[in-house]
Order: sequence, then structure tokens, then C-alpha cells
Amino acid sequence: MYFGYFDPTFIVLIPAIIFTLIAQGKVKSAYSKYRSVPTRRGITGYQAARMILDNNGMRHVPIEITAGTLSDHYDPKNDIMRLSNDVYNGTSIASVSIAAHESGHALQDGTSYGFLKFRSAIAPAVSLVSTASWPLILIGLIVIGTGNLTTGNMIFNLGILFFCAVVLFHTVTLPVELNASRRAVRQLTDLGIIDAAETRGAKKVLSAAAMTYVAALATAVANLIRILLIRGRD
Repeated sequence: MYFGYFDPTFIVLIPAIIFTLIAQGKVKSAYSKYRSVPTRRGITGYQAARMILDNNGMRHVPIEITAGTLSDHYDPKNDIMRLSNDVYNGTSIASVSIAAHESGHALQDGTSYGFLKFRSAIAPAVSLVSTASWPLILIGLIVIGTGNLTTGNMIFNLGILFFCAVVLFHTVTLPVELNASRRAVRQLTDLGIIDAAETRGAKKVLSAAAMTYVAALATAVANLIRILLIRGRD
């Protein structure tokens, strides 16, 4: 039942929204703080990534500059790492930490890390069904509203199934990101890119980034709960 124009199931999303805002704030705060703290060795993000890749038998992986801020990523499909300009050329704790994190993904790919392989395998399908999930849910509600319960419920349930794939993707993404960060810290310290005193800052940058993936999963789960509440109500 709707109260005026307010859907009470929206309340389910509020904790996830608050958590997301907190996570985004922590990322901005940690990045802003540690991008201005240079490493003692003065190694750039590019150099850090190159050292990690080369020392792990991945000299073949190229590193390119990409536009944007915090747009850094490893592309397992094309076996290419792309770093934003600030990270690529920066010598800060934030720069080498982010570069090492993306190198961690490359190492995952090189060692056939199970969760990364599974995420890469389902990504194309999830991209399609995630786009279709909410339209199907809304169409299902409209059809149910016309009195055609059988067809409406079938469409609605298909939307739920599609959205479950989105939740699965976020669930798999979390261990992938946490593992990449653990690899990053280990590589940074083992190769002497940062010293013991700088490790704390690197962990703060990577922990803040990890919170955004936890928030994304929490939001997806909250949305699924909301959809199921709407389904039960209708």
C-alpha cells in the first residue's frame, strides 16, 4: 500500500544510502590526505606497478594513462592496466597504493584467481540483465495493476531473477577487491616501494576504497529486499 506518493519500502534503503555516503566520504578523505604525502623513495605509481608486474613474471602487461580521477583499472579481457594521470605520475602514498591495487588484479589474472575468473565470466551477462531488471519489475507491477496477475507476476519474477544476478556480481566483487588490496600491501612492502611507516597510510587508502565495494553490496541487497517486500505486498 502506498501512503500518498510515499512508498514505505524505501525505508529499507536508508541504512545502505547512509553507509554509501560515509564510504564515499572516507575515500575522498583518505585520497585527499595521502595524495599529498610523498613516499620517501619518490617512486611513481607507474614505476610501482611496473616493479610489481615485472617481479611477478608479468612484463608483457602494458600500463597506459587513462582520463579521469580514480579511473584506474586493470582490464583482464585485454590484459592492460590503465592508470589515471595523478596515479601514473604521482609519487604519493595514494598513487603507489592505487597502482599496487590494480597490479594486484593483474596478479590475480596471472594466477587464475577463481573469484576474478568467475566475475569476468558473468560480467557481460550481468551488464545486460541489470539494465533489464528494473524495467521488467515496473512492467510487471503495471500488468498486475490491470488485473492480469499471472502475466504480471511472471514478468515481475523475471525482474527479480535478473536483479539477483546483480547481487551475485557485487558479492563476488568484494573478495576480488579485498584480495587485490592484500596483494598490494604485500608487494609494496616486499619490494621496498614503501617503508614500514608508510604502510599504515597505504592500508588506510585501500581500506577506504574497500568500503565502497561493501556499500555497493549492501545497496544491492537492500534493493533486493525492497523488491521482495513489494512482491509480497502485491
